Amino acid sequence: MSLLEVSNLTKNFGGLAAVSNVNIELVENELVGLIGPNGAGKTTLFNLLTGVYEPSEGTVKLTIDGQEAVLNGKKPYVIAALGLSRTFQNIRLFKDLTVMDNVLIAMNGKNKVGLLTSMLRLPKFYAKEAEMRRKVIELLAIFDLEDKIDTLAKNLPYGEQRRLEIVRALATEPKVLFLDEPAAGMNPQETAELTKLIRKIQQEFGITILLIEHDMSLVMDVCERLYVLEYGRLIAKGTPEEIKNDPKVIQAYLGGEL
Repeated sequence: MSLLEVSNLTKNFGGLAAVSNVNIELVENELVGLIGPNGAGKTTLFNLLTGVYEPSEGTVKLTIDGQEAVLNGKKPYVIAALGLSRTFQNIRLFKDLTVMDNVLIAMNGKNKVGLLTSMLRLPKFYAKEAEMRRKVIELLAIFDLEDKIDTLAKNLPYGEQRRLEIVRALATEPKVLFLDEPAAGMNPQETAELTKLIRKIQQEFGITILLIEHDMSLVMDVCERLYVLEYGRLIAKGTPEEIKNDPKVIQAYLGGEL
């Protein structure tokens, strides 16, 4: 059964179709890539899936534990609560807050102690807060950031800011994680480390990942399946090997062999 089913998804901006009649299916615990040049509509598609934009046509359906939810028209925070989380092409951390606070904010939706308990600062409130901080430290340790909990996000090196944004997304306990060009701006060593990290995330957290990325070596290395967009339209889908040898992909995106 599909975890996320995207059917005939279209987004028009005036007379321009940024995304046109796109069909995508994601199942549990798989790592899928979405590739294409700048302007192909990849980030627009992410924005449609996460509630930033509302589709002009088509539907987005999430199915978890047999429960179906149509995501059309839902606010981003509602979609996040249902189990979809994302990072951004341009890092969007709370730069003047600490590493700890950046992740705690994301985890806040899971803090269900109740309004009265929070207002009166009852023992249950402090117990829950301590539990959340422990979970944050455990998450940060996976990403080698546990020694930076009191560092302001803006003072982290670029690669660590990227990792922190992924930690923050994982703190919402998603079923599906969307990564929008996580290797952007990274040097080859950082990209290699990120490749290992993405594999580790999928294995340790058991989640589905949809990855936008221009680095073909990373995409071909970690993804099980690929979707290819051109001018907002889906032109190819298949395994990395199939995509690598697809004439339409080579001609439209790669200009030659991978």
